[in-house]
Amino acid sequence: MKWIKQSVLLLFLLIQGFGCAHGPHSGSSSTPSGEPPPYEQVVVASSPDTIPPDSPAVSPESEGGKTDNVSDSPAPLASPEIPSNSDNLNLDYVEEEKTPEKVGIADPLEPFNRAMFHFNDKLYFWALKPVAQGYGKVVPEVARVGVRNFFSNIASPIRIVNCVLQARFVDAVKELGRFAVNTVGGIGGLMDPASDNAVNLPMQDADFGQTLGVYGLGQGFYINWPIWGPSSPRDTVGRIGDAFLHPFTYLFELDVLIGIKAYETVNATSLAIGDYESLKDAAVDPYVAFRDAYVQYRLNKVKTGGGKPAPSGTGGAISPAITEVRPSGSTEDEE
Repeated sequence: MKWIKQSVLLLFLLIQGFGCAHGPHSGSSSTPSGEPPPYEQVVVASSPDTIPPDSPAVSPESEGGKTDNVSDSPAPLASPEIPSNSDNLNLDYVEEEKTPEKVGIADPLEPFNRAMFHFNDKLYFWALKPVAQGYGKVVPEVARVGVRNFFSNIASPIRIVNCVLQARFVDAVKELGRFAVNTVGGIGGLMDPASDNAVNLPMQDADFGQTLGVYGLGQGFYINWPIWGPSSPRDTVGRIGDAFLHPFTYLFELDVLIGIKAYETVNATSLAIGDYESLKDAAVDPYVAFRDAYVQYRLNKVKTGGGKPAPSGTGGAISPAITEVRPSGSTEDEE
């Protein structure tokens, strides 16, 4: 019986050992059917350019969008590329424009100046304009232009001296040559051959008020004189200084000088009928418009030394009482 018991025990040990070799606790790497497979990270690129060719995440031998080899370590995600072409960004911007500097002047006498402005305005419409229109119907335009040229030519010493005072020596020589050409070849200045392209000696505008401005003297405050029109302390002194340089001052008495100046004003106005009306009608406040125009006009003369040529056929009136004589060859700025 003893060998029977030993045989049964040996058989039991063999059965137990076989069952352990195929039990659930074995070292096999197979996964139970009830559990999902482990997660594998796969990077899908929208285009081949976004992932470097040497990236270990995707094998270069992949075909058809399938990944053959996937690295155990996750590959870094490619950051989206920003287009370098600025045209695709459609950025709208507005460049800041430089606004012209607005020039002002003190106007402590505004009530008086406004009263004088209205006085000069009525003087223009009631007296100066009707006389100029009648004069223009009687005297041909070619004759009136000749009269304007004559008065401009006779005032050449004013421009020559002030060019010298402003150290514009070349301009002074040109003005002297212009005076000689027009006096001899232009029949005493009635014609203006110096402004022809062949001679090319335009008028070099200069006055004593401009000279004071070149030296640094400011305009001070605004004054609107009766009959005389817009001015300032500096330009008032300048006009007095120019009077001493005019040849007529030493040739005629005061009453004759007043008559000559009146005739010169009527003649110049007859060549510029409508200019004053256009400026006045376009302004919301004509007084302010003419004041600012005068200040800017004088400032430009100081800065540019005469400015741009004036349009031919105009008297250059910037006020009913301001009609400066400017031939077609003038280099003065128009406002």
